[in-house]
Amino acid sequence: MVRKTKEEAAATRNLLLDSAEVVFFDKGYSHTTLMDVANHAGLTRGAIYWHFKNKIELFAAMVERVHLPLESLAEACADENETDPMGKFRDFSVKILQQLAVDLQMQRVFCIMMHKFEYNGEVEILESRQICAFSEFTNRIERTFRNAIKRGQLSPDLDTKQAALAKHAFFSGIMNNWLLYPQSFDLAEMAESLVDNYFFMLHNSPHLRVK
Repeated sequence: MVRKTKEEAAATRNLLLDSAEVVFFDKGYSHTTLMDVANHAGLTRGAIYWHFKNKIELFAAMVERVHLPLESLAEACADENETDPMGKFRDFSVKILQQLAVDLQMQRVFCIMMHKFEYNGEVEILESRQICAFSEFTNRIERTFRNAIKRGQLSPDLDTKQAALAKHAFFSGIMNNWLLYPQSFDLAEMAESLVDNYFFMLHNSPHLRVK
């Protein structure tokens, strides 16, 4: 009986997160209420409070559900014991773009974060979490590059900080533009060439070298 109760609680939590994705996507963060999410899920607002303290916690859990698997993959690339960091990093980068092209849940959450969450200082906790996530992801990329330099896959004079920032901007821009207008290009088909273009820049741009 206890196990069944835990399973039911997990199912309810996932239902709420699924509903939150849809409602935040439709209305944006600031215009969504917990009652909106409860109504969409066919539950009471009390059911939400059983699982989440407030809208901030619900939103954070919705984002985390998509981000955690990606963070695990990024951390695997950054492992200093990885013998082929650039190969793994390329596979990771291609996988993210190809997955975004077909994964509706990932599309909704990324679109909410990029287009439907107002960075206006009113929700400081969530904005701080996003800044922290940006810093952690950039740090993982830098660690990957430092390992690649150690293993002779990248030039020792690469400015790893600038290269990591360029990578983040390059791929964030691609995802942002595709989510805004997905008919403009075939993301899945172009994923490998887009990644390889960044890798070419990484190896050849004089502006990414330590001066």
